[in-house]
Amino acid sequence: MNHYMNIIIRQETRNDYKITETVVERAFKNEKHSDHSEQFLVAKLRKGDVFIPELSIVAEVDKKIVGHAMFTKLCIKNGDENYPTLALAPVSVLPGFQNQGIGSKMILYGLNRSKEMGFKSVIVLGHEKYYPRFGFKPASEWGIKAPYDVPDEAFMAVELEKDALDNAAGTVIYGKEFSE
Repeated sequence: MNHYMNIIIRQETRNDYKITETVVERAFKNEKHSDHSEQFLVAKLRKGDVFIPELSIVAEVDKKIVGHAMFTKLCIKNGDENYPTLALAPVSVLPGFQNQGIGSKMILYGLNRSKEMGFKSVIVLGHEKYYPRFGFKPASEWGIKAPYDVPDEAFMAVELEKDALDNAAGTVIYGKEFSE
């Protein structure tokens, strides 16, 4: 890793939108598990009511945006009960900047900011070797299920507040943006 690399993590602004979408598109270009529409998802999520501007995050190196991560509102449904939570998706880092800790910095920034804003938990569908370092565990440990068939170990949750998910067993309902 280049130790002189100065990484700035900050909230995305409107002026970043186009650049960010290009970064997202390029980040997933060679990803075999991707349908390569992540950049459209980001654009749709920004327009939806699940959008939290403070939790749309970019990473800059030398004033150039090289990464983006997004936390949006999400709901766990159990009968008539709805538990608010957050979805962490997508997380994007430009190919030339991957595996240098940029994704981690954005995620840690986002988890801290989420907690400061009073959010109590986050759900992620992602790599089971990557996310546990941030405290994520299989969501099934709390009886939380994905709305579609995914590997148990890839569907994870983290509590930002102790015991936040104790009574949150149920099924995660993703916004329509995710399925369109």
